[in-house]
Amino acid sequence: MQPTATVLVYSDDSNTREQVRLATGRRPAPDVPVVEFVECATPAAVIKELDKGGIDVCVLDGEAVPMGGMGLCRQIKDEVFRCPPVLLLIARPQDAWLATWSRAEGAVALPVEPVEFAEALASLLRQQRLQSA
Repeated sequence: MQPTATVLVYSDDSNTREQVRLATGRRPAPDVPVVEFVECATPAAVIKELDKGGIDVCVLDGEAVPMGGMGLCRQIKDEVFRCPPVLLLIARPQDAWLATWSRAEGAVALPVEPVEFAEALASLLRQQRLQSA
């Protein structure tokens, strides 16, 4: 297992990005690596970071403006070779079907609930570790 995992967090709202960082802490579970964050406030910044490589999981805000995380997720799943798994932040439980449409591997509700979020992120980090092995 690598010593750290890199998590990209996309939201135009700095408070949402902070909620993700606080809910994760240093690591979301004892059996996954320590997390380092790459924060992005625009879709262009997300694409630039993914093109660099080294991202283990993406957390995308479904309510971001001007482009929501669901549309961005679908785009990166089509355009980024070996796209990392995506955890979507959704505002309403009814939006879960849109998360499926976007091809995200997971979805959790906004505002971020720390235990639920940490479990979902840790699950994606575990899956990513298994696929990389």
